[in-house]
Amino acid sequence: MLETSARLLRLLSLLQARREWTGPELAERLEVSERTVRNDVERLRALGYPVVANRGSVGGYRLGAGAQLPPLLLDDEEAVATVIGLRSATGLTGVEEVSLRALAKVERVLPPRLRRRVAALGEYALRVPDDTPSPQVDADVLTALAAACRDTERLRFDYRTHDGGASRREVEPYRLVVWGRRWYLLAWDVQRGDWRTFRADRITPRTPTGPRFTPRPLPTDDVAAYLSGRVSAAAWRHRARVLVHAPASVIAPRIPSAAGHVEARDDGTCVLHTGSDTLDGLAVHLGLLGVDFEVTEPPELVARLAELAGRYARAVERARGT
Repeated sequence: MLETSARLLRLLSLLQARREWTGPELAERLEVSERTVRNDVERLRALGYPVVANRGSVGGYRLGAGAQLPPLLLDDEEAVATVIGLRSATGLTGVEEVSLRALAKVERVLPPRLRRRVAALGEYALRVPDDTPSPQVDADVLTALAAACRDTERLRFDYRTHDGGASRREVEPYRLVVWGRRWYLLAWDVQRGDWRTFRADRITPRTPTGPRFTPRPLPTDDVAAYLSGRVSAAAWRHRARVLVHAPASVIAPRIPSAAGHVEARDDGTCVLHTGSDTLDGLAVHLGLLGVDFEVTEPPELVARLAELAGRYARAVERARGT
């Protein structure tokens, strides 16, 4: 009986680890006959696990979705990752108590060797305190946005802008991206006819959702980089257009997507579109390029560079005089 129970747990672990297995593959892994595999599958079904069998030459077994969530088997790495994720999860309202209950259940059954690993991480891995409040997102809002992305359904919602204003939007939702401490929705704005990003914590979905839509090509293959660039640009207080005396192939790898983008001009020059919250930040960033450049706009940045150049020149003169 103990041998059969252990084999059932092993079979369940295999079914959870891969989408589909053939009968011979399972028999080989478990070192039993295919008939025993079929019997064990029936035992799992009797215990409530929805094991689906596909007949035919390419048929096999897979763990389907059931009406209730059956017990899951986690290997060592998965268990540790689950505990770490539950401990560090932030930014979702309405799930704090549930997360703590789930964390307590997992930690209660961890074997001693895994408890030592998790305890070491908790003792020696420190988090830098951040006084900036993290915007809270309702878990129901995130699931509604994700469902609309999955089902390609138009989404109508009330949106609160950064200045406290309110607007009503209708969009075709495509992706949810978490960046920093915030969740963002990438969507095609129907009224504006362009791609837009929305902070999830400012969205209040309206029901029901709209009609199905035909997905259009995404603006880029790297959605995360695209969104981080759009979000950063929206927050810039100062924007600059800079002629850089170096090829775009040399400069582009040095510019993170959140810091701007490079436009090729000719074999020896390119145009950098960038920005920052401060003029000093822009000046430092441009100085670190390591090549000559010309600022075409804004004039405030040109004046600031002249002031800094004079200050550096005087510092060099004093150093040489000393």
